[in-house]
Amino acid sequence: MPDAFLLWLDMAPITWLGCALVLALGAFVQRATGFGLAVVGAPLLLMLEPRLVPVILVLFGFTVSLMTVRHYRHEVRIGEIGMALIGRLPGNALGLWLLLAAPMVLLEKLIAFSVLFAVAVTLFRLRLPVNRASLFGAGVVSGIFGTVAAIGGPPMVLLMHGLSPDRLRGNLSAFFIITASLTLVTLALAGQVRLWHLGLALTFLPAVLAGNALADRIAHKLDRRRLQGASLALCTLAALGLLL
Repeated sequence: MPDAFLLWLDMAPITWLGCALVLALGAFVQRATGFGLAVVGAPLLLMLEPRLVPVILVLFGFTVSLMTVRHYRHEVRIGEIGMALIGRLPGNALGLWLLLAAPMVLLEKLIAFSVLFAVAVTLFRLRLPVNRASLFGAGVVSGIFGTVAAIGGPPMVLLMHGLSPDRLRGNLSAFFIITASLTLVTLALAGQVRLWHLGLALTFLPAVLAGNALADRIAHKLDRRRLQGASLALCTLAALGLLL
């Protein structure tokens, strides 16, 4: 029997349903606010089914970014994220080393910290100078968090939140597409991506597409600040749960 089917059989139906709902919620939040699939998904999936982190989140981060960038492709400026993309190379290497060498309890703490960092970036909107050095540093940190937990967005948001909302979404989507591809290659070369990941991802794909489609239809009617606040509260509670 295929590994994906064996893992699916090994998961309790309520666990599979919970994972599907988490991914749908994450896709909804990312489509509505610009990022959030991994920030919402990583701590919750780690509690429900740790084997899905980070590969499944990277796969769907790539998928949702592809669906998002078509709306903002005219806003993409690769030159504005070029140094960050270079920084992802050593960042991915450091993240992979942690993923392979660190015990799960340490990885859980690191993932919880990356989620809380994302929450802090979103809430406090600190302003840092944007230059080649800061972009490279953000790329390194993004690579570490992105490889361990698929949470590569917050370091970039920290530097780019001064951009217009459309330019921010366009550049972040392009950044996620390129870096998710790089991360998947990095994980695959290290033997961390297996066929069951791809097979299981197919079973979750309808939930992700549904979350994205629902956001397309109703997100403009919702108060973006309240939506973002609710999602941040949820992932903060989940991250604190990992630390306890």
